[in-house]
Amino acid sequence: MNPSTAAVLAQVLSLALYAIIARLYVVPWLKARDRADALIPLMWVHAFRYVALHLFDAQSAGFAISDGLRDRIIYGDLFASALAVLAILALHARMRVSIPLVMLLVGETVTFIATLIRARGHEQTAAVATGINWLIQSFYVPLVPVTLSFIIWQLASRRGEPLVAVEHRGLAVEEN
Repeated sequence: MNPSTAAVLAQVLSLALYAIIARLYVVPWLKARDRADALIPLMWVHAFRYVALHLFDAQSAGFAISDGLRDRIIYGDLFASALAVLAILALHARMRVSIPLVMLLVGETVTFIATLIRARGHEQTAAVATGINWLIQSFYVPLVPVTLSFIIWQLASRRGEPLVAVEHRGLAVEEN
């Protein structure tokens, strides 16, 4: 098996395992949480997207990626990381701006993924990924679209739902 095929197989296997984990554990857990408490852990995956900074080292170690694509990935992921942290803080504080921040992250990530798919089609980067770069591409990168789909699901299925429902004198009182 060549390195490119191995990298694709590793990503597909990671996606399959994430799907099993999601079905058995994540979906039931999310359904049992308030809107904000369901979104926060999903956002944490995106908070660590600054891991893209490893591309500077990977490129100097022989990872074949153009400076333009490297920079597009790094700056896109740094922006997404900052958005995720802001959204986490806003969700934690139950601020009204939290949902727009989450939606902004979704829009940025969907656009980011679409442009990367187009750009990476012109560069054969997976064929030379090694070491930590291979691990990031095999385990972390597939987790980004998986959690993104859960974020979108939570936003769509809980549209209009308050961030948290609080028990008050035996009655459920909704707060935003």
